[in-house]
Amino acid sequence: MPPFFRYAVLLLLLAIVVSLFSGLFYIGQDQQGSRRVVNALTVRITLSVLLFLLLIGGYFAGWLQPHGLTGR
Repeated sequence: MPPFFRYAVLLLLLAIVVSLFSGLFYIGQDQQGSRRVVNALTVRITLSVLLFLLLIGGYFAGWLQPHGLTGR
């Protein structure tokens, strides 16, 4: 697996967690009618879709290989 791929996945995961906690913070702080929670949710969904597409692309590029469950 190329290092840039690993760093991209980790960066996206970190950004998703930051967006999750920013939305949680905005729920407690904002007044009713604020759109910051909706924006945080939109960012988190977009980042999650990007991560999913990156993982699928990595699989088709041969950078990720499934190893299966042995169940021994």
